[in-house]
Amino acid sequence: MKILIVNTYDSGGAANACRRLHQGLLEQGVASKLLVLYKTKEINDSYQFSVQNKKTHPVFKFLKKVKHKIGKKYHLEFLKAKLSKEELFIKRREQGLELYSFPNSIHDITASKLYQEADVINLHWVAGFLDYESFFKKNKKPVIWTLHDMNPFTGGEHYVEINYGIGKEGIPLKRNFSKLENDYSERNLKMKLKALINFIPLSIISPSRWLQEEAQDSLLFKNRVVNLVPYGMDVQNFTCRDVNFSRELFNIPLDKKVILFVADSVANQRKGYVYLKRALEHLNREDVLLCSIGKGQPDLNTTIESRHLGQIGDERIISAIYSLADVFVIPSLMDNLPNTVLESLLCGTPVIGFPVGGIPDMIEHKRNGLLTSEVSVDALKKSIEYFLNSGVSSSREQIREQAVNKYDQSVQANKYLQIFKEVLNNNHH
Repeated sequence: MKILIVNTYDSGGAANACRRLHQGLLEQGVASKLLVLYKTKEINDSYQFSVQNKKTHPVFKFLKKVKHKIGKKYHLEFLKAKLSKEELFIKRREQGLELYSFPNSIHDITASKLYQEADVINLHWVAGFLDYESFFKKNKKPVIWTLHDMNPFTGGEHYVEINYGIGKEGIPLKRNFSKLENDYSERNLKMKLKALINFIPLSIISPSRWLQEEAQDSLLFKNRVVNLVPYGMDVQNFTCRDVNFSRELFNIPLDKKVILFVADSVANQRKGYVYLKRALEHLNREDVLLCSIGKGQPDLNTTIESRHLGQIGDERIISAIYSLADVFVIPSLMDNLPNTVLESLLCGTPVIGFPVGGIPDMIEHKRNGLLTSEVSVDALKKSIEYFLNSGVSSSREQIREQAVNKYDQSVQANKYLQIFKEVLNNNHH
């Protein structure tokens, strides 16, 4: 059985998740190959899609960038970048909203030699890579689509963010969708529906219950089988490290209570940093230190000390950072099954989060973490205070052990194998 896993990138959250699945399958002796549009890493049996279209060739793209820069600098209109209607639309969307992507692409995945050799195609995060119309027309192989966000079944949004911004009282404000947003969504959904309507061998995998329900309720996937398979993790890299040693490594005082925040971007409103910022600003405690990793340094106007450790790529070093923290806080307003929560639990570090998305799948309230009573600054502050005073009932070792049993790479790989076999059997009948 030959499996082809398809993802746009080989770095980022979804890419990490599909790379771990790929590694888990290889460890089980499965012929798995990973096809990406943008390859930046050396991953076993991973390949870059060879671009047939010269306009998307990296050299072409580079020259185009140079041309646009010259145009901008010297005010030469004919050299300036001309934005398409779609690009203009994306540019005009409100700041801090999640990604938006269209269902068309100039790439033909079915032209790849790896596609032709495979028995089963496992699509992952394929925005900008998959062209719905041509792919589902040409493809004759069974497809399993692993969801990492809502984009495969929405009109373009990767998360349909119903809230935007935060009110004075520290609760989310309802978002207003513009007419243009609604028009584009409707048009894109029609394109997707048309592409999928006659395609039979498609089943869906969701890592979280929340995304599974969203997919089952969607226009696009309501008649499809949506399986629930949580992400798998490398349990060797993410493990409990010595707290004192880890703190010494990053020069973090042993007498502080350390709250950890992790985000790819502080500006991303869905990640909810503003809720944590306000909660900490209302928390008058000298014994607390905020530690953060990721892009962009979080600002904090309070006496609470903060340390930003920047972007870190090495999983073992990241596990030392989880290990030095007393608690990891994830203030996401919407999320699938964030890898960061799994990483934290595998390092034995409890997690505090809002009761949204896949976060309740992972947090057992008061045992390995805390779920707030609602999405608000006040509820988050109360949960942080409760934790600082009372902690949780499970020890670090127990938190890790429970996470290993549920999220080891091999557990995920075995479930996928079962699904692949079923799909192939059904396809041959």
